Amino acid sequence: MNKKTYNIVLLPGDGIGPDVTREAVAVLDLAASHSGFVLNYDEQPVGGAAIDQQNNPLPDAVLERCTGADSVLLGAVGGPKWDHLTGAMRPESGLLKLRKALGAFANLRPVSVPDSLADASPLRADAVRGTDLLVVRELTGGIYFGEPRGREPEGDHEKAYNTMVYTTPEIDRVARVAFDWAGKRRRSVTSVDKANVLVVSQLWRDVVQHVHDKDFSNIALQHMYVDNAAMQLVLNPRQFDVIVTGNLFGDILSDAAATLGGSLGLLPSASVGGKVGLFEPVHGSAPDIAGQDKANPVAAILSVGMMLDFLGEEKAAEAVRHGVHEALDAGARTADLCREGHRRVSTSEMSQEIQRGMTAFMKG
Repeated sequence: MNKKTYNIVLLPGDGIGPDVTREAVAVLDLAASHSGFVLNYDEQPVGGAAIDQQNNPLPDAVLERCTGADSVLLGAVGGPKWDHLTGAMRPESGLLKLRKALGAFANLRPVSVPDSLADASPLRADAVRGTDLLVVRELTGGIYFGEPRGREPEGDHEKAYNTMVYTTPEIDRVARVAFDWAGKRRRSVTSVDKANVLVVSQLWRDVVQHVHDKDFSNIALQHMYVDNAAMQLVLNPRQFDVIVTGNLFGDILSDAAATLGGSLGLLPSASVGGKVGLFEPVHGSAPDIAGQDKANPVAAILSVGMMLDFLGEEKAAEAVRHGVHEALDAGARTADLCREGHRRVSTSEMSQEIQRGMTAFMKG
C-alpha cells in the first residue's frame, strides 16, 4: 500500500529563518516517521535571499513551485541589509505576492498561555494564565488594498488618502472560516468592527450576523468595537475563543495578542483560503542572532503543527503541540524566555526537547 505523500515547499528566507526552519523540518520528519506519511521537500529562496540570488524577492519559478505544492513553510524575510530597497524590490513584497497567488484570504494566529508560560507575560500571570484564543484576520481586502489611494500636493500642503473597502463575499468567506474554527474549539466568535463610526464596518457586522443566523446559529456570536476589544485583550483575554476582524484591525489586535505569552518566538500562523496553505512563525528575521543557535524555534514548530492539521494529519499535529507543551513544562527555555529557575537551551536543544515529548506521545 502506497503511503500518502505531501509536497512541501520550504522558504527559509533571511536571518533566523533558516535556523528555525531546519528545526521545524526535523519535527515534521519525526511526525511523518511515526504517522505513516511521506514528505517531499523543495527548498527555494525568498525575500532578501532571493534578491541576492536573482534580484527578485519572489522569482516566478519559486512562485510556480509554491502554487503547485501541498503546503508552503516560510521562515522569515527581511533585514537591515535590504532596508534601502523600495516598492516591489523590498523582501516583504514577495510575501504579499505569495499570499495573493495562493488565494490566502484568512490569516490564523492562535495565542495560548499555559501555566508554564504565565510568568513570562508582561501582564500579571493570573490575568493571562489559561488564555487560548484564535485571531482570524481578513488578509486581502480592507484599507491596505482599497482604491483610490494616493498623495496629492496642494500648495504648501499635501493630502494623502487610503480607502477602506469590503464586499459582501469577502466578509462572508472569512466569517465562515471563523465559525468553522469555533466549531472545533469552544464554539464562540467575537466579531470586531467599528460600526458606530464606519459604514464599511456596518456592512461587516450585517454580513457576519447573516452568515451566523443562516448557517452557524449553534455558535455563540458577539459583536465588539475594536477599541473595546483592544482593552479587553489586556483586561481579560481568557474571555475570547475566536476573534474575526478586518485587515487593519486584525493586524493591530493580533500583534497585541502576541505579547500575552511573553515572546513572538512562541507564535505560529497560517494563511489559508486556497488549496495551498502558507505557514510561518509570527516573528521577524532577527539577523543579529542568525546562525548562532539562539533563536526560539517554537513558533516555526507550532506552524508545522498547523500545517499538519491543514493536511488532515490531526494526530501528528496533536503530537507536535504535545511535544511543545512537554518541553515548556519541563522548564526548557530559549534566551528570549529564560527566567530564574528555568533551563536555558539553544535552538537545536529546544527542538530536541520537543521531539522527545512527541516521541513519547506517539509511542504511547
